[in-house]
Amino acid sequence: MDIKGKVHEISPVITVSEKFKKRELIIEYAENPTYPEFVKFEAVQDKVNLFDNINVGDQVELFFNLRGRAWKDPKTDKTSYFNTLVVWRINPLSSAGSAQAAPEYAAPVDISSAPDDDDLPF
Repeated sequence: MDIKGKVHEISPVITVSEKFKKRELIIEYAENPTYPEFVKFEAVQDKVNLFDNINVGDQVELFFNLRGRAWKDPKTDKTSYFNTLVVWRINPLSSAGSAQAAPEYAAPVDISSAPDDDDLPF
């Protein structure tokens, strides 16, 4: 799966145990710019370095896997479900400090000085 958005927040590396580390990234996803969504992704183990060259405000494209798991509370016997979006690749699209490339258009033409010799009926 993939998504494009603006980097909103990057966490430091979180060491969960001697054998497990992760890093979280919040993306502002604006399918509808009026109501942007803030989506949390994580990178685990050797992938935590993927976020080293990314800055808050950068436009990025993330490639990720959707993972889910169930957990049963031994006290209440209730089952809860958790989802995780695990990043495996990230492509910077633009930096926060760089200007967006302006679209290229044809140079403006002054139509007021154009000859009026066409024979169109309108």
